[in-house]
Amino acid sequence: MTAVEDAIRSFRDPGGVVIRRGGRILRALNPEGAASLDLFLKTRTSRHPRLIGTERVRLSEFPEIEAEAMVEHERVPFPSFPYEWPAEMLYAAGELTLELALSALEEGFGLKDASPFNILFRGAEPVFVDVLSFEKRDPLDAAWMAYGQFARTFLLPLLANREFGLTPDRTLATARDGLEPETMYRWAGFARRFKPGFFTLVSLPKWLSGRERYGVRKAASAEQAAFILRGMLQSCRRQLERLRPAAQKSAWTDYAEAKSIYSGPEFAQKEAFAAEAMEIAGARNVLDVGANEGHFSLLAAARGASVVAIDSDPAVAGALWRKASAERADVLPLVVDLARPTPATGWRNQECDSFLGRAREGFDLVMMLAVIHHLLVTERVPLHELMDLTAEITREYALIEYVSPDDPMFKRIVHGREGLYSQLTQDAFEAAAARRFEMVRSARIGGLERWIYLYRRRRDTTSRTC
Repeated sequence: MTAVEDAIRSFRDPGGVVIRRGGRILRALNPEGAASLDLFLKTRTSRHPRLIGTERVRLSEFPEIEAEAMVEHERVPFPSFPYEWPAEMLYAAGELTLELALSALEEGFGLKDASPFNILFRGAEPVFVDVLSFEKRDPLDAAWMAYGQFARTFLLPLLANREFGLTPDRTLATARDGLEPETMYRWAGFARRFKPGFFTLVSLPKWLSGRERYGVRKAASAEQAAFILRGMLQSCRRQLERLRPAAQKSAWTDYAEAKSIYSGPEFAQKEAFAAEAMEIAGARNVLDVGANEGHFSLLAAARGASVVAIDSDPAVAGALWRKASAERADVLPLVVDLARPTPATGWRNQECDSFLGRAREGFDLVMMLAVIHHLLVTERVPLHELMDLTAEITREYALIEYVSPDDPMFKRIVHGREGLYSQLTQDAFEAAAARRFEMVRSARIGGLERWIYLYRRRRDTTSRTC
């Protein structure tokens, strides 16, 4: 396999393929794709602020790539996938999909694909990236052939979230094309099958399956076809609005306000230390591990950083997305458990990179505040492994909070297994960190059994030592 082939990240569109070449995102087009994209790039929709930036590239720059034409796309800082989003982000991606479909319709174009895999997030803002999904419509065609895909990948997963509490990481991780009505019909009891919304999206399609075949529906005039399509897209918008996710509660929501062990002055001290660490690090790309509802993620973003905030709890990730979206903060919340990070998926495991594959040396500051004791106790991850992984992810700095086994929260999660952690002392923590990092500064947080450290990665330990 050549280096160019190894960089191919998309091959499903018949019009062309996406190629990642170093830091550049290219799209090599065949004659059909080049002609279609050339027409679309002349529309107002192609300049929509939440459509990926696209510029033509001279073929002579890449003589080894066979193509009719080539374009380069703006690079989204950290790609994410629908199975890493809280339901709120899936909803926002659906809104953007319909907004662009309606806009394109007014200029004689149709949206042939309606998948959340066409969306990336720039911070909290969705961006549509598949420009080849737009094609010139037959003016008399009154059918939106992508409706079924939109229902399977947006509407039904959001319905499953509302009715069964299933989050996108549980419905889209193994089903790229979403949920089938028949699947959800089996999950439902008799009464639920007749509920508004469920009846329309699940029961009726299930009962009609095998009886109705959709083909190209020709209207009497272009105006009539556009009217029918516009009505269908607006109906989809109403269906989507009825499935808008409500704020969820979990054991970790409202933690900082109501459940934290920090007093006001203690939390202020921790915040001040973190803010100074961000200044020392000159942090521009930050990973916040165990971000909860994102207090420190938003703090970093307010200081000019682009932040990826991960937490295994979809409820807190959703709450953080709401805040970041409202504040227009450059924070990307993802439902990712660092103990079980998202694997590579797709054909040959090459279509969608693993979380760690995207994250390695991608950040100049990694924050692990009040999280490593959960990884040590709940996941039984050895301390040296945590330090090795942190050193692999950060290019420069790590901001880490050490929680002693004498801390009340540590005791709560240990559940009587204190003997297992008798060797976990502050000296042992500092020794483990010293293998991969140099200490920049540290401080005890008030009178708590907690210390916060700013570390800088050692340059002589770039490879794993165990």
